[in-house]
Amino acid sequence: MDQLGSRAPKKRSRALAVPVGLALTASLAFLPAISASAAPLGGAADTAPAAKADTSGPKLSYVANLNAYATVKAAKKAVERAGGTVVTAYEQIGVVVAHSQNPDFAKQLRAQRGLFVSVGATRTAPMSAARTTEEGATQQLSAADAAKAAAVAQEGQEPLEPNQWDLRTIKADKAHKINDGSRNVTVGIIDTGVDDTHPDLAPNFSKGQSANCVGGVADTTEGAWRPYPDGSDHGTHVAGTIGAARNGIGISGVAPGVKIAAIKVSEPGTSLFYTEAVVCGFMFAAEKGIEVTNNSYYVDPWLFNCKSDDDQKALVEAIGRATKYAERKGTLHIASAGNSNQDLAADSLVDETSPNDTTPVPRTIDPKVCLDLPTQLPGVVTVSATGDKGLRSYYSSYGLGVVDVAAPGGDKWQVPDTPDANGRVLSTVPGGGYGYKQGTSMAAPHVAGVAALLKSAHPSATPSQLQAMLKAQSTKAACPTQIYDAAGTLIDATTCASKWGQTGYYGYGVIDALKAVK
Repeated sequence: MDQLGSRAPKKRSRALAVPVGLALTASLAFLPAISASAAPLGGAADTAPAAKADTSGPKLSYVANLNAYATVKAAKKAVERAGGTVVTAYEQIGVVVAHSQNPDFAKQLRAQRGLFVSVGATRTAPMSAARTTEEGATQQLSAADAAKAAAVAQEGQEPLEPNQWDLRTIKADKAHKINDGSRNVTVGIIDTGVDDTHPDLAPNFSKGQSANCVGGVADTTEGAWRPYPDGSDHGTHVAGTIGAARNGIGISGVAPGVKIAAIKVSEPGTSLFYTEAVVCGFMFAAEKGIEVTNNSYYVDPWLFNCKSDDDQKALVEAIGRATKYAERKGTLHIASAGNSNQDLAADSLVDETSPNDTTPVPRTIDPKVCLDLPTQLPGVVTVSATGDKGLRSYYSSYGLGVVDVAAPGGDKWQVPDTPDANGRVLSTVPGGGYGYKQGTSMAAPHVAGVAALLKSAHPSATPSQLQAMLKAQSTKAACPTQIYDAAGTLIDATTCASKWGQTGYYGYGVIDALKAVK
């Protein structure tokens, strides 16, 4: 499928044109902080002399998830004995990130059940010195279309706002007359980096809450959070939808009064989103007091992570621990549903893209036990995409009981009555410009913006309370009779199921910014 916007063909940039790639048990979900004074486990192996580890394999990155009573100190020693190097350790959640060239590294650590619950490689390709969910390549805003919009902009509108059909769909334009959002609320954009020098983003950008988490360790040096020189514009586009300032320049974000921060997690060159970087992103957001995170991607290299596989099980656990920790610290997570036009509530699905960093091997999976990360994790708000006509976008994945809410993600076949007549979403791109994208990657930031408005109006609300408000205040949407397919043909919407006041296409409904500020 062509890449759409938030969750692109695999990468849920899930914007459509981005490279591929852009339940825990109760005891794990509430894993206590690892105590440095706890008695180390692991038996005699902790003191046994170490044999020289095999280093004949490719250098890979691993996550090792500790037993609730193990210590990080003991885990580090075990990693070193097995021929690994510790990159970082998160004592708060009992997760260690390590590198090793030992082909049996994970196997040797898994054998130490007194220390580790699960251990897995985060990639299948050797390390070199995530992906997003957008559909298709970015379409740059032309000077002619910019002039058309500016010519009809009304008093109080930003120059390009006449082209922002998406804001009007969720009543964000009306919400702005009441409340633009609070400077005490920050949305963290876990993505490909954000160009904070863009004149529409600079006024709201929070450098002190931004970092580069690629590799698993947060780098907060000046500009580390920006896109690579040859990198993706995905994160910058997402940022504009959430928090572009109302400053008489360009566009307006859904929540133009809140702060935005960038947490870069995509690899250079490939734009792949690996587990160690994503875990770092969630932990950084938690420790920096970020109230909302936007996640328009899926974690590479697996579109779905099956808990029956030792490696994939460890990835689910590590990321699940990180998201749950951030939630307990007050962070709500928003994620795109993906651009594969798949029913995530189906009994089985065919995954033809995993692993996406080496050679994919087609497999049939059960999406109830093989999870799309992070969107299918407990506590994460899953977002599907709609177009200007209110129909589910042709590329958007869906699923009754999986999708929580829907939001504008763009659809080239649903053409709005705007000066540019463009059904995609217009937002910021690096270098001070503007461009159009479509995808569930573009839908999620609309929800993140509304969540920020809710947090602004209800500063003491917890993540679970914010999620409940998002659902309750959404505009109910029944299953349509027809939708567009990828070729632009109207077809019967036979795949839309409804129950419990929800639908598989729209969840509890389309989010509403006006209700959020009232």
